[in-house]
Amino acid sequence: MRIGMALNYSGGFAETVAELADYEKAGLDIVFVPEAYSFDAVSQLGFIAARTERLHIASGILQIYTRTPALTAMTAAGLDYVSGGRFTLGIGASGPQVIEGFHGVPYTAPLGRTRELVEICRRVWRRERLEYQGRHYQIPLPAQTGKAQRGTGLGKPLKLINNPVRERIPIVIAAMGPKNVALAAEIAEGWQPMFYLPERADQVWDDSLAAGRAKRDPSLGDLDIVVTAALAITDDEDVAEGLIDALRPMLALYIGGMGARGHNFYHDLACRFGFQAAADLIQDRYLAGDKAAAAAAVPDELVRGTSLIGPAGYIRERLAMLRASGATTLIVTPLASTTTARIHSIEQIRTLAS
Repeated sequence: MRIGMALNYSGGFAETVAELADYEKAGLDIVFVPEAYSFDAVSQLGFIAARTERLHIASGILQIYTRTPALTAMTAAGLDYVSGGRFTLGIGASGPQVIEGFHGVPYTAPLGRTRELVEICRRVWRRERLEYQGRHYQIPLPAQTGKAQRGTGLGKPLKLINNPVRERIPIVIAAMGPKNVALAAEIAEGWQPMFYLPERADQVWDDSLAAGRAKRDPSLGDLDIVVTAALAITDDEDVAEGLIDALRPMLALYIGGMGARGHNFYHDLACRFGFQAAADLIQDRYLAGDKAAAAAAVPDELVRGTSLIGPAGYIRERLAMLRASGATTLIVTPLASTTTARIHSIEQIRTLAS
């Protein structure tokens, strides 16, 4: 099982990057840089590439609506170039709150756009002259479609000037819904779910994964299942309980506040896990402005099952369960308060996962 770590939005970037060499020595395999509506991930990934030698880097995630497919392909090829072939392209649809609310573009056809973007990226990386006639992207842009004016008609098919380091850069698709997960299993090297609960993952995702794998090109290899978890290895029960409680507000934010009522993908996922009554209560309280009560309503099974907090023996058992459920890459967020302790956490989880 690969061990990864996600950088956060809260600052301290330069300090964290300066420490990455120590994380590498501790056994860290890959670092993911998020984007959301914070600083862009690409600038930070380039900086990390220049400061590391072995560590793989990944976007976690680039939103499919915020860059043209060709620019996404160019960006991935550029990051793969400056890192010497260590980049993984993590992409996802995000949601209408961010895409329409921050970027001001319509949140339409996430499935179709994801498929077409992946196809276009791989054509660019193969240095084919880019001609693509999809439902959502037409390259070169035609002068008109029907009676609708589109462009000048002067566009010419071009190919990437440089030879990429790799013509097949790994793609990981973040997905939760049944159709999105099936798509990821069909076309991507990896799939990144949210709130991965290994005990219930099969009832939520197995059918979608099977449907996607049935159409999967064997050249893609086995699907890399990338799961995330907060990490704290401790024998102190009081410390563990405090850390678990500290995670509840984040889960409440996603389940209760990341989307309008009826349009919240995370609420839907909690319901599919079997927590509908709790999910509805969290959403009601969160949207009413009572965030503390929403956090208190997060089911204990959910917060414990999606994190790795407790003694080493318990963490070893959870890792075995994750592995048995199909997880192949584990992205952890060490909850220790000092750099030395966080690096030690990576050493410990590396040993336990071996």
